[in-house]
Amino acid sequence: MEDAREPAPVRRVASVIGLADEHAEKYVLEHRAVWPEVLDALRRANVTNYSIYRHGDLLFSYLEYRGSDYEADMARLAEDEPTQRWWSVMMPMQRTLRSDPDAPWWTDLEELFHLD
Repeated sequence: MEDAREPAPVRRVASVIGLADEHAEKYVLEHRAVWPEVLDALRRANVTNYSIYRHGDLLFSYLEYRGSDYEADMARLAEDEPTQRWWSVMMPMQRTLRSDPDAPWWTDLEELFHLD
């Protein structure tokens, strides 16, 4: 018997942040071998098709969220100990584009166009 439930709609999320020039090489090297525990936490948070691109000193991330409660899954991800350790290594290499210290570290982007 097939499961008749509709799959959760895909939520596309794009973000941007600066990359500190003096850390660019290390940032690239670290992302060639992302810690398996961090990848597992992302999967548990229903994150798929996740990419980070670099253009000079800008980093652009894109992911697809396939769960039903984005805020709850992102909160659980933020509480994950290996993810917190990973972020503590990555954050000094990044520079936020926000002037508000309470704003998210990465700046979310508005989707203007999409073609499946």
